[in-house]
Amino acid sequence: MRTMDEHTRITLFERLKVQRPNPTTELAFHSPFELLIAVLLSAQSTDVSVNKATKKLFAIANTPESILAMGETFLKQHIRTIGLFNSKAKHIMLTCQTLVDKYQSQVPNNREALESLPGVGRKTANVVLNTAFDQLTMAVDTHIFRVANRLGLAKGKTPRQVEDQLLKSIPKPYLKDAHHWLILHGRYTCKARKPLCNECILNDLCHFTSKEGLG
Repeated sequence: MRTMDEHTRITLFERLKVQRPNPTTELAFHSPFELLIAVLLSAQSTDVSVNKATKKLFAIANTPESILAMGETFLKQHIRTIGLFNSKAKHIMLTCQTLVDKYQSQVPNNREALESLPGVGRKTANVVLNTAFDQLTMAVDTHIFRVANRLGLAKGKTPRQVEDQLLKSIPKPYLKDAHHWLILHGRYTCKARKPLCNECILNDLCHFTSKEGLG
């Protein structure tokens, strides 16, 4: 696979910027804590299903203290429509207790502290750091992994390899929003099985050729 030159990368992100001037996560949240909980719930689940659950949950409990007061059993009732809700409920309760005990009930804005929270891995930390705190991170999910490799933005066999290369290759003015641009592009255009290549604004820049998408 060829690597994409800087001029092409700038053109690519300028087009994505025009298409979506103010990209953000499709998870509904109103505070860093709500975002953290939503991202923890989103693993192997759709944003739509998470938003349905958190709309009711956050209406009655949207702080570490209020979720702890709710208790794990009651929490499970609110998130039982989400995959892996038992383990997610356990992690959320432990995370809430850690936030109360160590961080004055505030979501920390540094990677080491975030990744020390139960259930929070590198990808979740990257989402929170980028979306809640405007830090220049890149959370590589299945969509971004696919899009980056197809476009030629990053060569990588693992999410971490793709993350490291994207952080180096994406022009800095676009880096804060790049995560959201790429994930939305992968979700709605550069789909896994049937990419909409004929409708893609990046078609002429892309290194990927899909017989299905171009048919």
